[in-house]
Amino acid sequence: MPVMQRRAQDTRSALLQAARLIFADVGYSEANVAEVVARAGSSVGSMYHHFGGKADLFMALYDGHQSRQEARADAAVRDSLAVGERNSVRVFAAGARAFMQGAWEERDLARLFLSGDGPPGFDETVRAGLDGWVRRTGAALSETGDATVNRAYPLVLTTVIAAGARGVTQQGDDAAAAAFADDFVALLDRFTAA
Repeated sequence: MPVMQRRAQDTRSALLQAARLIFADVGYSEANVAEVVARAGSSVGSMYHHFGGKADLFMALYDGHQSRQEARADAAVRDSLAVGERNSVRVFAAGARAFMQGAWEERDLARLFLSGDGPPGFDETVRAGLDGWVRRTGAALSETGDATVNRAYPLVLTTVIAAGARGVTQQGDDAAAAAFADDFVALLDRFTAA
């Protein structure tokens, strides 16, 4: 990789890391660009060159986090199907558990993005991401052959998963987060069996 390209990548990474720390500490509304730039050891011009502003920086953090979360959940669903699971609730629960584990591992970001404090239009972006996950999960669940799965099923369960992710981020340690996730998946199983 050429030196200039590596420097640009390093600057971008430093700005994202600084923004992550500041946004997680004070929230989107209270964060300011000068603080992010100072913590990154960069310049305001570099920040605007790479991101265009505070909202773009926030959205870059969200996009990265959301991509990792979706990859975790999608992989868990695929793995569950690959081992022959055909119960739609168990397949969905595998994805839910992976999503909650990711929310715990990246709890600083999960708390931030689940707080409702974001740039204008952020709620619509979150909803669009949710819609994409619902479509993918619905398609995966249809592979189970479970006739009880309808179009609303993944939407309802995915909305519940977001609440579970919010809850897992509030736990005090790894053991409590794992126990919460176990309890949540067990409750999900009982809820959907009714």
